[in-house]
Amino acid sequence: MQTNTLQIRRARVMPDLHALETFMTVCEMGSMALAAQRMGVSQSAVSQMIKVLEGAYGVQLLDREVRPARTTRAGNILLEMGDSLLADARNISNRLRQSVRQDHAQLRLGCVDSFAATVGPSLIRALSGSARQLQLWSGLTPGLNTQLLARDLDLAVCTEVPSDPRVAQRVLFSEAWVAVLPRGVDCSALREAQDIKRQAQQLPLIRYTSRSVIGQQVERFLRHLGVEMPQRYAFDATDPLLSVVAAGLGWAISTPLCLWQSRAWLDQVQVVALPPSRLGQREFHLLYRDAQWSQTADEILRLTRTTLELELLPALRAAMPALSSDALIVSQPFPTA
Repeated sequence: MQTNTLQIRRARVMPDLHALETFMTVCEMGSMALAAQRMGVSQSAVSQMIKVLEGAYGVQLLDREVRPARTTRAGNILLEMGDSLLADARNISNRLRQSVRQDHAQLRLGCVDSFAATVGPSLIRALSGSARQLQLWSGLTPGLNTQLLARDLDLAVCTEVPSDPRVAQRVLFSEAWVAVLPRGVDCSALREAQDIKRQAQQLPLIRYTSRSVIGQQVERFLRHLGVEMPQRYAFDATDPLLSVVAAGLGWAISTPLCLWQSRAWLDQVQVVALPPSRLGQREFHLLYRDAQWSQTADEILRLTRTTLELELLPALRAAMPALSSDALIVSQPFPTA
């Protein structure tokens, strides 16, 4: 029984390419000593590699009874096949490296809509400076996470991280919730949760739909403050939400980035900071599955930080002067080697 098992194991053995290359070098140089000099290792290391190869195949490859050692019949057969085996292995290695280079030349990036419409243009401009083909998807976080896990995306910018250990993430930045009210409504006292409750009694809250991550996050924020309000209007996107607020039909909770995405409505509404809270903000995460994208992730983190600090933050503060100093907090980039 043990003999049969050993024969099956030997029949399935794969060639040790390093040991095979050592054997080929010994045959080429004519001795283990010369092969050791060429390979920059000790003669005993060469001898050990040959024994490993002989043990794997269950045959003797060198006749050590003579000096210098000569190939046996089995050794001659392996010598004839060795060149093509090593050439095939090198071809596989070259093709894999070429495939990785091609993958990095093509970048598939997914972004939530508010990021794609605000930071996206500057990020695309900066990434286009490198020799790569860039494809940009925009959408809701759940769909982008699904695409990332299915490898339809290389990286994704989302506002929630999937509970999957295969996904690595970088925190890009965070932004605080803000109140958006019609022009002319008194909004000088929205400093406490009770102020928000009183505001809700005067005007209905215009919501994001619960199928969107931002809608779910706003509801968690309100529950955290102990604020409960009946639902009357809900929208997937910020544009229709702001149009209803501008018409005086209600007020809303949104974020600086969403408002900048729909900035055509800003002169028809007023934006007010909300009281600070543990759940009073949302984070943007850069997600990826494969370690090969870690350097690209660091590059996107650096470019995003630069875009936010030099372009977006000044524009936000000019358009919405009531924003608090922590309305948008940029994460520090990872140190580069």
